[in-house]
Amino acid sequence: PDRIQAPAGNGSAVVLRGNRHPRATPANDRGAVEASFKTAGMTFLLKPSPAQQAEIQQLLARQQDPSSPDYHQWLTPEQFADRFGASPNDAAKLTAWLESQGFTVDAVARGRNWIQFSGTAGQVRDSFRTEIHRYNVNGVMHYANAAEPSIPAAFSEVVSGIRGLNDFHPAPRLRKLVPENTTANGTHHIVPDDIATIYNVAPLYAAGIDGTGQKIVVVGQTSIVLSDIQTFRTRFNLPSQTPQVVRVPKLPDPGLSQNDLAEADLDIEWSGGIARNATIIYVYSSDAFDAAQYAIDQNLAPVLSMSYGFCEPMDLVDLPFFQSVAQQANAQGMTWVTASGDAGAGDCEDLNAIVAQAGKTVDIPAVIPEVTGVGGTEFNDGGGSFWSATNNANGGSALSYIPEVVWNDTDSVNGLASGGGGASTFFPKPSWQTGSGVPADGFRDVPDIALAASPAHDAFYVFTGGSAQFYGGTSLGSPTFSGMIALLNHYLVSTGIQKQPGLGNVNPTLYRLAQNTSGVFHDINSGNNMVPCPASSPDCVNGLLGYNAGPGYDQASGLGSVNATNLVHQWSSAPPKRSAVVAAIDQNPVFQQAPDQAGNAWVFTLTLNEEAGIATT
Repeated sequence: PDRIQAPAGNGSAVVLRGNRHPRATPANDRGAVEASFKTAGMTFLLKPSPAQQAEIQQLLARQQDPSSPDYHQWLTPEQFADRFGASPNDAAKLTAWLESQGFTVDAVARGRNWIQFSGTAGQVRDSFRTEIHRYNVNGVMHYANAAEPSIPAAFSEVVSGIRGLNDFHPAPRLRKLVPENTTANGTHHIVPDDIATIYNVAPLYAAGIDGTGQKIVVVGQTSIVLSDIQTFRTRFNLPSQTPQVVRVPKLPDPGLSQNDLAEADLDIEWSGGIARNATIIYVYSSDAFDAAQYAIDQNLAPVLSMSYGFCEPMDLVDLPFFQSVAQQANAQGMTWVTASGDAGAGDCEDLNAIVAQAGKTVDIPAVIPEVTGVGGTEFNDGGGSFWSATNNANGGSALSYIPEVVWNDTDSVNGLASGGGGASTFFPKPSWQTGSGVPADGFRDVPDIALAASPAHDAFYVFTGGSAQFYGGTSLGSPTFSGMIALLNHYLVSTGIQKQPGLGNVNPTLYRLAQNTSGVFHDINSGNNMVPCPASSPDCVNGLLGYNAGPGYDQASGLGSVNATNLVHQWSSAPPKRSAVVAAIDQNPVFQQAPDQAGNAWVFTLTLNEEAGIATT
């Protein structure tokens, strides 16, 4: 139904609380930009109604229930729009208003849950009642809105926020540290054949499961040089595959960004290095979230790999929208895999920080329940015969699975360098996140799994910028696991278990497998993601904050690393039948308002949903 019932031009406005970046502070302010300053890539974030939000949660549960008629019946973006997006009339009214203010409407989402537009700082000032200022943050100049924007009150039931009023973009999650050894003294540069051996992917290749017919979309913030990708594939005798490159239309072209190039090459090379015959679609813009948003709205592939993020408290007001986009991905059958962060339990610290001062924080989008977050491990190969003295024809030397500990290279030289993990302060505990070791904290915990990530111990080979480089970080886990999910899709389709690829949110099944099978996960029992902190800072205990590994699930390594072949063959074992009632709040976070006639200043709707497809009173 239409939700915009009043005209937009009656002068009544509402402030969009929380739509100001935390780094846009008076201390960093360097004054207003000129009125003609171009502001491209702005986005109206459109929220579902409470009824739509309840329905999408129920649909996602039914799509994962083998006994439901909706099981794996994935939606198209247009079907999603008709059930969960804004009405066509409301989208048209918003578009017409933006154009009446002088903005250019660049795109209306196929899912009708966002509208992208561009204009100038003067138009932003006149339309949203906020100025765009320049801000100097750690020596880098940014722009951002100086006050929270306002929109016509008539839009408040549909528009939840405005993205793109600033240029604070998510950061890549790759690391290049000072190695503890040279290759001559025992450090190994990891290549695709090594991962195929260590995580037992090789038997899938032997059975013909190599990603043929599958697609993975990788998102980034730079253009790429295709010859780098081709050199990587040639070096390790991978099948000839050229990635499809898509720049998000109508958004500014970031060009070749040296700060992002290694991340893009890493993600493309390693997702294709695992799913060796899959088609890799690389989507980029100046903001990786815009690229992910576009890839989901265009339904480009059943698997989405993202190695960018920022800390959860940086943008609390937009988290419901990010979750809505992730829910759209899941409803379309897309599995979204992302890195959990590289600063241990202190995700909000600046890059290259030596100590953590902001307390325990986690990374977005990894912490979204509809996204799979991948943490970091380090091979614990001391005292064992895990490596061959020579490399095979594909450059590999690993002989078997290698025991792992939590990745933690944090020291005074490298700063904070450890796998991200911890508890959300925003997302409630999903019904499926249960099992041995899962904290009874009421909130979503990350990571879900963990894979090799240490750049100081065994860095991964990446060909970038015309030469071989060696990297680590949780950035490696995201494309690696995305490749494994593509192999899983290939297996399920090739064996007739599924008619089409697509798994949606794999998290419920991962946690079910951890409880009901053996051999799928390598439980990580040693190590921690603790980082140093000042004694007076939040969550600091004896100069450290973070989490220890332990039996079962833990917030340093999740469920552990995976045995890919066992994961694939155990995937379709029947899930248990049990009810799950989950509470959801609209307008999350809730802001204080002027009291109504009854004196109520905190207004929200609480909805209870049964999400497991079981009849429940």
